[in-house]
Amino acid sequence: MLELVPILFFLLVCLVLMAGYPVALSLTGVSLAFAAIGALTGVFDTAYISLIPNRIYGLLVNQNLFAVPLFVFMGTMLERSRIAEDLLRNMAIVFGKFPGGLGISVIIVGMLLAASTGIVGATVVTMGILSLPTMMKAGYRPSLACGTLCATGTLGQIIPPSICLVLLGEVISNAYQQSQLDAGIFAPDFVSIGDLFAGAIIPGLLLVLAYATYMFVIALFRPESAPPLPKEDLQQGKNSVLTALLKGLLPPVLLMVAVLGSILFGIATPTEAASIGAMGAMLLALAKRALNLPVLQSVSIETMRVTSMVYLILVGATIFSSVFRGFGGDVLIEELLLNLPGGVVSATIVVMLLIFILGFILDFIEITFMVVPLVGPILLAMGLDPIWLGVMIAVNLQTSFLTPPFGFSLFYLRSVAPAEIKTSDIYRGVAPFVIIQLALMLLLALQPRLATWLPSVL
Repeated sequence: MLELVPILFFLLVCLVLMAGYPVALSLTGVSLAFAAIGALTGVFDTAYISLIPNRIYGLLVNQNLFAVPLFVFMGTMLERSRIAEDLLRNMAIVFGKFPGGLGISVIIVGMLLAASTGIVGATVVTMGILSLPTMMKAGYRPSLACGTLCATGTLGQIIPPSICLVLLGEVISNAYQQSQLDAGIFAPDFVSIGDLFAGAIIPGLLLVLAYATYMFVIALFRPESAPPLPKEDLQQGKNSVLTALLKGLLPPVLLMVAVLGSILFGIATPTEAASIGAMGAMLLALAKRALNLPVLQSVSIETMRVTSMVYLILVGATIFSSVFRGFGGDVLIEELLLNLPGGVVSATIVVMLLIFILGFILDFIEITFMVVPLVGPILLAMGLDPIWLGVMIAVNLQTSFLTPPFGFSLFYLRSVAPAEIKTSDIYRGVAPFVIIQLALMLLLALQPRLATWLPSVL
């Protein structure tokens, strides 16, 4: 009976989170309550509690996690200084005359915005406010417009450099070292956040290409669903196509290349590259005369809010992980996965299904720091490549956030969509994109080199 305590503990945490209580406080409160009851009944070793302060201190001084506020600052600055809005307007000039061109513009802009923030909610809400009225005015079918925006908003889970990949890279790196130490390898190999960034580039670009191809095909065979922009809208932009590309696309792309390239080629650590991104975003805003004291204050406050949320969740997840291990939960999970028929394939499928389901009720931060540290070392010890596993988890979470009826992305768009757009329109619109996501996961499972080739070259 005592073996079931970790499962009961995990289920109760999920129930409390589903009830709507704050994540960090829920993780901390339920964990400490269970630990207290376990200590009083003699089934919990309080030594696991004494380890928590050192683990929390380790989080606070972790150099890689310093990249989080800097990346948040960069993305928020691009959003609040209207660089994203200017980018969308210029991309519409470039692609707007083609069938589906506006939709392709939205996908490109969403990709850049999602990569710079990595926060699904922020990207979906921002793109919904900027793009949805324009797409509806241009005559796009509501379901197609909504599906495109929801799917584009989740790209931050897989397009580097994003917060999701920073946090996931840190956890996968620790899990990989732990799996090697458990196997008696005391000079373990290391997997860096930059390795995970490199592994995510090809799958991420494939996903963007698949989204754009779907938009083009729909516009080709159902032109009434994705018509070109009216001539009067195109004529409002007096810039030429070349000028629009130079003014709209080039500056943010150069910023992304500078940030990502400096990490991939070993010129800078993720934290140093994030500082380049933050400074570059400020310079872009200054060049567009969009940087002033109110904008800087707004960006700083939002950065502080998001960073505080992330670190509070990390603290809560650390306490949860310590208590869960104190009840023998890690041993229970290891036995369950190792005893599954089918070996590593079955274990991987079960873990992916678990993460997919949890994605309906938990954000990527909770899943990354609650679930991945428990299952990661086991799967890696069974022979999985750490970069491939990290990319698969990122794509899996992205798919979960997009899948009706509980996907986070759908709720975020619903909050800013006008009343005339039905929830059923949103659900119908995301269905093809979910299929694209699942196809990418299948392709990655059959061709792991899509994720592992570039890191091996670099």
